[in-house]
Amino acid sequence: MLSLSQIKNKSAPRLIGLHSAVLTAATALIERCYSCGVPILITQGLRTIAEQDELYAQGRTKPGAIVTNAKGGYSYHNYGLAIDFALLLPDGSSVSWDMKRDGDKDQIADWLEVVQQAKLLGFEWGGDWTSFKDYPHFQMSFGLSLAGLRSGAKPSEEAYKLVNKKEEQAVKSDVIAVVKVNGVKIADGLLENGVTYVPVRAVAEALRAKVGFDSTTRTVEITSNR
Repeated sequence: MLSLSQIKNKSAPRLIGLHSAVLTAATALIERCYSCGVPILITQGLRTIAEQDELYAQGRTKPGAIVTNAKGGYSYHNYGLAIDFALLLPDGSSVSWDMKRDGDKDQIADWLEVVQQAKLLGFEWGGDWTSFKDYPHFQMSFGLSLAGLRSGAKPSEEAYKLVNKKEEQAVKSDVIAVVKVNGVKIADGLLENGVTYVPVRAVAEALRAKVGFDSTTRTVEITSNR
């Protein structure tokens, strides 16, 4: 398992050129996902107009599958306001776009855990779009349209305040509590409004119990071996 510093370094080249507020949020996203046991890799950040046109040509005038409907200037990537991500696998070099993967075994798809953290930080998710859903994509428009950005509009100083406020809110709603079994730390829990939420599988296995999950009834069943 790579350290947080190593994981951040792997994403560093794709963070160059991002708007400062988006860079702050993207860095926080990497850190928060790591704390959740879901390491991620930022696979795309700033994309030039020429690069966007090349990508748009794929599947149209060039070989490959269509991966975007946006021509140059028609993507928030072109203005340093968007990022794409993938799940970083345990070998530290391979990535996955499997939206059902549950690498940390907490009965929640890793992909959705990343989306949750991104939204807490103020990102918009491409998976919420009504057409041409872009599941690895996050962006911050700051209320600016692509037409406005093409005309030279830029995020105001309020953009920085917005991201900082979102980060503060996210931290307040995500206070980490250490979970120990017989004096040994087995996981981090979420302490919210006086209630501690813990990963069921980690606690059950530490107590040598078996955990099952019925996806139809959405029921977690713990069976004691004692």
